[in-house]
Amino acid sequence: MVDIVSYGGQEFRNMFAAGSSWLEKSVPDVNAINVFPVPDGDTGTNMFLTLKATMEEADRARSENVSIMAKAMAQGALMGARGNSGVILSQFFRGLAKGLDNQEQLTGKDWAEALSEASRIAYKGLSQPVEGTMLTVIRDASTAALVAAQADPEDLVKVASAAVDAARESVARTPMLLPVLREAGVVDAGGQGIYILLEGMFRYLKGEVDEMQYRKPQLVTADLPGGSRMAEMSAEREDPYGYCTNFLLEGHKLNPDKIRKKLESKGQSLVVVGDEHIIRVHIHTYDPGGIIQYATVLGTLHQLQIQNMDDQHVGFMEMQHEKQQPLDIAVVAVAAGSGMKEVFKSLGSAAVVFGGQTMNPSVQEILEAVDAVPSQRVIVLPNNKNIVLTASQVQALTAKEVVIIPTKTVPQGIAALIAFSYEGTLEENRKLMEDALASVKTVEVTRAVRDVQINGLKIEKGQAIGIIDDKDIVAAGNGDTEVLFEAIGKACADSVRVVTIYYGADVGAPQAEQVAQKMRDMYLGRQVETVFGNQPHYSYIVSLE
Repeated sequence: MVDIVSYGGQEFRNMFAAGSSWLEKSVPDVNAINVFPVPDGDTGTNMFLTLKATMEEADRARSENVSIMAKAMAQGALMGARGNSGVILSQFFRGLAKGLDNQEQLTGKDWAEALSEASRIAYKGLSQPVEGTMLTVIRDASTAALVAAQADPEDLVKVASAAVDAARESVARTPMLLPVLREAGVVDAGGQGIYILLEGMFRYLKGEVDEMQYRKPQLVTADLPGGSRMAEMSAEREDPYGYCTNFLLEGHKLNPDKIRKKLESKGQSLVVVGDEHIIRVHIHTYDPGGIIQYATVLGTLHQLQIQNMDDQHVGFMEMQHEKQQPLDIAVVAVAAGSGMKEVFKSLGSAAVVFGGQTMNPSVQEILEAVDAVPSQRVIVLPNNKNIVLTASQVQALTAKEVVIIPTKTVPQGIAALIAFSYEGTLEENRKLMEDALASVKTVEVTRAVRDVQINGLKIEKGQAIGIIDDKDIVAAGNGDTEVLFEAIGKACADSVRVVTIYYGADVGAPQAEQVAQKMRDMYLGRQVETVFGNQPHYSYIVSLE
């Protein structure tokens, strides 16, 4: 092994290019190891596409300065981030850039310190970081790198080797940290992706580029009963707690760490991210006035948003059927399928970004839609749990005032859009639309893409599975219709008034109408409608209101 003292900007870029190519070889394998067996925003694809955008920006930088190259890569990762794993990966690159600020060359000590900063920033990027995910793997790798750098600060290869070994061990431990992984006997897919990326970089440092062309990564497995499949865990939704207070603080010589320490005792779910010029603050508190009073002393507030999370108003506003052009506020929605697109357009959405299951749109794609609509105030409906975090990155990238409604299913997005008021302010519409989410339940039917045991169900690849609110698999079987009705029964359909069945590309209109008639017979007095959604992969998406 050759001792490498330091690397310049182009070699730094080449390290990540090798790691990205190494991960590309494993995209199908990583995609195949999610514990939640639906074709929805696969981890391997999201991480690779984020890395692809990262490397495109690095190619444009063409610098021998490591700091300049790292900053370019961070910008590329942010703009190209897809899905939860991609957004966390973009925070990883942001931390690397910060840790390598003003560094012309990269040594072992520099790499260890940059990894440590990347871990810190990645954790800070989520309001409720979950252990047993890629966050844990990044942290464990950075800790081992720091120890190795203390022994030999100049040897980049030895530091990289320590980080890779620790990442491998950390991935294998993820089932011990998350019960759902332990139940399925699997490890975390996002952590697996991080390990493969770091391993590819390490192999490049060892001079194994030619050898890498004819080999592929070996996935990390866990020695647990039930097999060695992998899984991804996305960030869980935060629990309501007083007032959700968000704002941008602009000033001079701001100290994020000092501000974070000051606010730690003032509430929960605290996030303080930024630099000495501008900081984003998010906190759940019973005293938003006190938070604002403290912040105004430090600088100027922008995009101030205060929401009472304990206020649960459920209801619908009558829809204006005459087509209107929203002059003040525009709505951008994410949807897959020509029928779904037409639904959102007919309800007043100014733009529809293609995406959802199997292909999550990037930050750049959502940003372009936001910038293109004729309004300075924009509401975004992600309509998929794996797109919410991606959409939230747009707020800091545009001069427009953007609100993200955390819709995790298409029916939630439609309910939110129906609640939209052309005469309301942005904040009033935020409240109306978020309150509307409580008025709808979602039942989806798709096909399992792998064998899995979850929630007490033993599911075989190819079987139909029924999902409630895009999180709980409650039914499985060989027939779509049987699984649909079983899932609807478990969704407490007896209490609903309106049922809308969006049928997919593989379902004919007569078949959908038969399902609707059976539902009318089972639930007398309920309004049941069918809509051709033409969505891929999901035979039925049902809205229960």
